[in-house]
Formats: sequence, C-alpha cells, structure tokens
Amino acid sequence: MMKKFLLKKLIPTLKTFLAYSHNMVSEEFDELTKLKWYKIVFGLKTQFGKKPDMNGILFLIGIRELGQNREFTKAEKMDLFHIATCKLLSYEGFFKFEYTDEEGWPHYDLITQPEYKDLLSQEYYLRKLVVKYFEENDLIPE
Repeated sequence: MMKKFLLKKLIPTLKTFLAYSHNMVSEEFDELTKLKWYKIVFGLKTQFGKKPDMNGILFLIGIRELGQNREFTKAEKMDLFHIATCKLLSYEGFFKFEYTDEEGWPHYDLITQPEYKDLLSQEYYLRKLVVKYFEENDLIPE
C-alpha cells in the first residue's frame, strides 16, 4: 500500500522533472551547439578511453589554460577547476583575466556575480561555454 502511495506521488514529480529537463535541453541548445557538444564529448572519449563528465572537461580546460602538464596536488586540482570556470564565465563578462603570476597561474577578477541557477541550468550553461571555448581554440574534432 505504501509503495502505491509513493509511486502516485513520485510519478507527477518525475513527469515534471522530465518535461523541465527536455525544455531545458531544447531551449538552451540549438541543434548546431548540441552537435558540437557531442563531437567534443566523443572526441575526448576517443582520446582518453572514457566519456568525460563536466568535471573532467573543466579539469582539462584548466590544465590547458595553465599550460603545465604535470602531477597536481589536490589543492592545485581545485585551482584548475577555478581557472576553467573563470575562463568560461569570462566569455559572458562575469570574470576578467588580470595577470599570470610568477608560477604561471592565471588570475581573474570577478566583474559581476553570476545569478545562481539550479544544477541542470548550470550544466547546460557551462556546456554552451565549453563549446565556445573549443570553437575559439579550434579543438572541435571533425
């Protein structure tokens, strides 16, 4: 009896979430951007043997922006995520590159605080910016 009740409560929630998710994908991504996103993910999967999640992609962008290929400490890995996020959000004017320090780490200044969105919206927003980054750097596989 309890399972039926939970299922009745859960189904409308799932339907709402799926409709919301579908709307987010269709509203946030035009067909060309979707195609480029999938090319990026497939290219990275081919190159590294594993489908990357957003953290993996941000990590790679951070390493590329830093320009150093070496082992990183846990704190440095967090800094790489920060570098990548700042670089991507700089396209939208949220951050501005300021300087590179003596160890080669780029520094950004916050220009305006991005509005906080739900996780799904953040994911799609970052995906669009990742596509822009890969386009700008001529990294999208053919």
